[in-house]
Amino acid sequence: MPRKRSSEPTAQGGRETALRLLSRREHAAAELKYKLVRRGHDESTAADIVGQLAGAGWQSDARYAGMLVRSRVEQGYGPLRIRAELEAARVPESEIRAALDAAEVDWAVRAASVHARKFRDAARTPAEWQKQYRHLAMRGFEATQIRAALKRSGAHTPDDAD
Repeated sequence: MPRKRSSEPTAQGGRETALRLLSRREHAAAELKYKLVRRGHDESTAADIVGQLAGAGWQSDARYAGMLVRSRVEQGYGPLRIRAELEAARVPESEIRAALDAAEVDWAVRAASVHARKFRDAARTPAEWQKQYRHLAMRGFEATQIRAALKRSGAHTPDDAD
C-alpha cells in the first residue's frame, strides 16, 4: 500500500528529496536549495538541508564545477561560456577558477578543434572570417583563442595586408 503524503513537507522529506536529486547528478548548492524550495520547503530548511549534505560530503560545489567544466569542454564550449554557466549556478569564484585550472585545457587548440569540426574550409573573405569568428565567440572562446584558431586554419584576417 503506498504511503500517504502529508501536505506539509518535512526536513526528513527534504533530505530524501535532496539525496534523490544528488543521486542522479551533481548539483550546485544554490541549485539544490532552489529545487527544495520549489518543492515546498521553506528557505531556511532548504539551506539547512543543503548545508548538512555539504558538510557530510554529499554535495560539493567543487565537484559540480569540475563535472560541468569537463562536460562543457567535451561539448566544445570555451572558458567564457563555462564561467558564465558556473556563475549563473552561483558557484563561488574560487571554485570556478580551480575547476578551470584543473581542466588543463589548451583553449586555443580546443577552439581550433571546434572550428575544424564546424567549418570545412578556412575563411577566404572578410564575411566568412566574421561568421567563423562569431561562431567561436558564441561558443565562449576569448578573442586571442579565436584569432589563433582562425590563423591555424589558414584563414586570412580582415586586417591582413595582401
